[in-house]
Parts: sequence; structure tokens; C-alpha cells
Amino acid sequence: MAALPLRHPPAWTVTVLISIRYSLASVLPLILPDGKFIFIKGADMKRVAYRETTKWAQRLILAFFTLALGIPAFAQTAKPAGADRVSRVVLVSIPDRRLAVIEDGDVIATFPVAVGAAASPSPTGEFQIVSRVSNPTYYRPGTVIPSGKDNPIGTRWVGLSQKGYGIHGTNAPRSVGHAASHGCIRLQNRDMERLFTMLRVGDLVQIHGERDEQVAQVFGGGADDTTVAAVQVPGQDGGQ
Repeated sequence: MAALPLRHPPAWTVTVLISIRYSLASVLPLILPDGKFIFIKGADMKRVAYRETTKWAQRLILAFFTLALGIPAFAQTAKPAGADRVSRVVLVSIPDRRLAVIEDGDVIATFPVAVGAAASPSPTGEFQIVSRVSNPTYYRPGTVIPSGKDNPIGTRWVGLSQKGYGIHGTNAPRSVGHAASHGCIRLQNRDMERLFTMLRVGDLVQIHGERDEQVAQVFGGGADDTTVAAVQVPGQDGGQ
């Protein structure tokens, strides 16, 4: 910040400050720069008081303006990282076994995925992202697998608002592109790590169990006739 020029304070300010300093000078000593102090009276006291008070007032005004300029910076509320980013939508097509990230109507990335097998289909509908975990630990009744190459959910987990379901990596990369999961959406770890950086808690996830106009517009073409189109199974509360 540029230094403010020192100017003489308004006359009324000096008058008030002189009055205060004059009163104090009648009972208090004047402290000199070298640390000594003297008592001064009469006209000398007025001249010294005016000179010293003017310097004091200049410093006071400079301090006031410095503080005033600094206040707006302190008053601003810091925005969280990504606060200005437009909310994104993750579109998953079970028939196409593909996932697209959409921002403001534009597809910004697509990935091949594995979807739920016939015995454990992926849920369909609209969900929200509720959690993001790097190097997750895998839990299932009687089983706990720490992060690492043997972890079935890979290196990243994005949890959905339907309990137990999410989008994650895998330790079985060859399953990607097939209806092979326990209901979750799987990506190869390198793809999942890239996707992870693109998503935030609160983003929407839409999982489509059949091809419709939106899916056709995003992914085009036609689906493999052998793909299992998933239907949500009531009461199912977990996947992988």
C-alpha cells in the first residue's frame, strides 16, 4: 500500500488536542527524544505544545486512515475453494456403461465404467454426492481392507446419498465396461482419480437404467444388446 502524505490536521483537531496537551503540560513534564524531561511554562509551553501536538495529530490521522483502509480486507468473508464453480452433473448410462461429467450443459469429460451385475443392479434415479474420500478403507460385515492394491474400491471413493452406494476405483480394472459390480459405479483407478478432482460434495449424480433422449444426446450410438439394464432393488443398502 502506498504511503499516505502527511498533511496538517484540521484546525479544530489541533485546537482540541492543544487544549488537552496544555492541561496535561501544567502538571506533567515534557519528555524529550533523548529520554530526558523538562517542565515548561507560559508561552514556551504553548509553542512546544502546538508543535508536539501537531506531530501527534498527524500520526493519529495517519493511523486512522491506515486502519480505515485495512478494515474492508478484514471484513470480507473468505470464499471456500471452488465456491464460484458451477455445480456439475454426473450422468451415468447403465446401457452404455459410461459416465459423463456435465457443466452448464456441456460435457467436459467421459469415462468407461462397470455397473451393477444382474444379481446386484445399480440403483437408478437422481442422487447427491455426500462424501469424497482419498485412499479409502473398505468395510463389509466381517471384512476390513485398508487402502492399497487389494482394496476393491480402489484409490478414491465418492459417496452417494443412497446409503452404501458410490462411484469408486477398483482392484479389478478388467471389469470396467461390464455389468460386474455389486451396485456401485466402478472406474479404473487412474480415471477415478481424475474424476475425483472434478467433483464436489453437493454435485448431482443421475443414473439412467435405459437409453432416453438425454442419454442418446450425450453418448450417442446404441447400446450393446447384452448389457443388463439395471432396475433399483428395494431394500438393498450396499454395493461395491
